[in-house]
Amino acid sequence: MPPSKFKTHTVGNNKYVNNRPTLKRLIKKYLNFEYVKYLVFDPAALPVVTLLILLAELLLNIFVIWRVPYTEIDWIAYMQECEGFLNGTLNYAHLKGDTGPLVYPAAFVYIYSAFYYITSHGQNIRLAQYIFAFIYLLQMWLVLRLYSKSRKVPPYVLVISAFTSYRIHSIYVLRLFNDPVAILFLYAALNLFLDRHWTIGSLCFSLAVVNLGYAQTTIQLAICGCFQLLLGAPFLLVHPLEYLKGSFNFGRIFEHKWTVNYRFLHRTLFENKMFHVSLLMAHLLLLGLFAKPTYIFFQNYVRLRGLQDQLQPQINLKNLGMQRKPNEKRKESKTNVQKKLHNKEEDLTPEQQAFLKLFEKGLQKTAGNKTARIQDVSPTEDDKPVSIHFEKCTQLAILPFFLCNFIGLICARSLHYQFYVWYFHSLPYLTWSTDYSLGMRFLLLGLTEFCWNTYPSTSISSGLLHLCHLVLLFGVGRNIFKTTSQSAAVQSLKLK
Repeated sequence: MPPSKFKTHTVGNNKYVNNRPTLKRLIKKYLNFEYVKYLVFDPAALPVVTLLILLAELLLNIFVIWRVPYTEIDWIAYMQECEGFLNGTLNYAHLKGDTGPLVYPAAFVYIYSAFYYITSHGQNIRLAQYIFAFIYLLQMWLVLRLYSKSRKVPPYVLVISAFTSYRIHSIYVLRLFNDPVAILFLYAALNLFLDRHWTIGSLCFSLAVVNLGYAQTTIQLAICGCFQLLLGAPFLLVHPLEYLKGSFNFGRIFEHKWTVNYRFLHRTLFENKMFHVSLLMAHLLLLGLFAKPTYIFFQNYVRLRGLQDQLQPQINLKNLGMQRKPNEKRKESKTNVQKKLHNKEEDLTPEQQAFLKLFEKGLQKTAGNKTARIQDVSPTEDDKPVSIHFEKCTQLAILPFFLCNFIGLICARSLHYQFYVWYFHSLPYLTWSTDYSLGMRFLLLGLTEFCWNTYPSTSISSGLLHLCHLVLLFGVGRNIFKTTSQSAAVQSLKLK
């Protein structure tokens, strides 16, 4: 038996292992400049950085709850609306609070009815704040999980974004708006979709699914619709028209005094129905404009997931075999896996190969990593197993989701302050999906935050917010169309 590399010492009849060499290795590995640099700049470090962010956010939210006064806006009205339901009222026209009638679907009623009981009929505000702090942390984990999968945005960007937004923390733990609850289900659905749990994801949120083929997509959309009907059944069975008009009132007029994005418009134009129709048409046109590149992105995402399903069992078998083989044969095993990966890549159509090559160049440019690939094989040491980070291909799915949501915000009739949560956590991702300089990216994020923190909004802040949105949309769109058009050009050359 070879001698142990750990020294032992004896106390009485007991022997103890001296762990100092292990501690020295840990200190040498983690307490150094290179590891700190890795945590700050490398997207691969996000799983570790996520834990640090969540711990810091926990402490920060507790501090905010205890030190910053709570502001009542809609919480009491929510409780009043739910109280009417709990007292037996099923007519949506009669469910009202101090701020007006109930305008949210049935799921809101059920969730906030639970809050009603948990918080002693809505009276225990401090407990409600802790519930929303938990919602914030859970959502932050779901968001960071998406960023960890995609490995697109450096950790320091997410740290700066998370801890410099007063408005976001205020919306959650100081205002208790209902929007954070809805957005929690959105990010839960996105995570489930990327994990390919389509049915559960569809139940979490009614979201368009385009990755499953026409038949499966129809099934998932049917699940979304049936689930909404099931939730609304108690109201639909007795007062269907009142429920539909109250919970899905697309003609509802927003108050001009609360708008963040259209303060520069006169109130008459702001409330004009033709203006609303023009925004709807702009929304549809933009979605149509990005329909083809979005489809291409999803198509290649599905293809890469298919490659993952074929390759992962082989990789697992190779790694199992490497554990049994002598050290000198391990390098050969890794080479064989990489060759098989190359052969699988040859199964792609020429158009898909061209698209993926150009997409990888985009990854390298936006991430600042000249060696970044969608299918990174790592590590290279001979004594480590083979691993391929297939999850990086989620960039092809996350961007279309975030982009379509962003287009909806751009074309919204009005944005109120609590609506910031609907796209705040996707802004770093969208910004890093452009080819703008680092300074330009941070300028866009900073000016957007400034606009949302300006209260009350002004003509300047509203106009500046639109400018930031359009510049960001242009940058993302230019990158997407550049990738798809260049891949088409390469494909046409190969066919000649």
